[in-house]
Amino acid sequence: LGMAGYYASLDYAKNRPQGRALGTGGKDASQPQVRIIEHADVKRMLLAQKAYCEGALALELYCARLVDEQHTGDAQAADDARLLLDGVHGLLTSLAIGPSPAMPDEWLPEILHEPFADAEEGERILTLLARLNDSVLLEIETGSYEPILGEIDTDDGSTAFTSRGWCEGFSRGIDLLAATWESRLGQDSDLMQYLGPIIALSIEDEVFDSDAEFAALTDEEYGECLARIPDSIGAVANYWRENPASADEQVARDPGDAPTPPRRRGGRWVH
Repeated sequence: LGMAGYYASLDYAKNRPQGRALGTGGKDASQPQVRIIEHADVKRMLLAQKAYCEGALALELYCARLVDEQHTGDAQAADDARLLLDGVHGLLTSLAIGPSPAMPDEWLPEILHEPFADAEEGERILTLLARLNDSVLLEIETGSYEPILGEIDTDDGSTAFTSRGWCEGFSRGIDLLAATWESRLGQDSDLMQYLGPIIALSIEDEVFDSDAEFAALTDEEYGECLARIPDSIGAVANYWRENPASADEQVARDPGDAPTPPRRRGGRWVH
């Protein structure tokens, strides 16, 4: 219900005109009205509503994970293979901005590794995943995307954001359409540049391997790369909209295929 209310609020804010844009000389009554989503206070309220809903969604997915672990034979192996909420968000993001849509039967195995306990649990988890996917698509469409990041404990007892899980999920999403990404990255350096902050974070968090030595990012550099993720996602989404994959590039992966081996792009191993 909370997510439904947020989507209704977002749709209303995107379509309800009211007030004028504030320019250097103040408001000009001769100018057309703007959508209320362009007002800073409305953006703040929508962001607060979105934060409450996604926080509740995160808690539900975390609880679903705990239930899943109760039915896992080898707990350690299953935990190593499973994507948490930040990883799922990264995977759905890469599919949303990628060269072509991926069907649920392609990406669900990347997330779900054990049978559901019953039909009710299956329906609940699949519904949550569908809502999260819809949220990612809407955020990208409206230019309000923000990654869901994990947290780690620091030496001084505080916590800090980490992109490791999100980058791992993003990498798995790229792997599902590896042939298309590989073909285009080999031809167009612009795409590699747009992915720059994500690649830097992935190398720093040891999601991607590198065959060259790179200086570790400082805390400030790491924070800057985190802050650039939304712009990077928007740039990549626009890139594929303006430069769609050709028929030759769109090679579908058979769900039964083995995982793709590590690939090197621009002097770096990226998975």
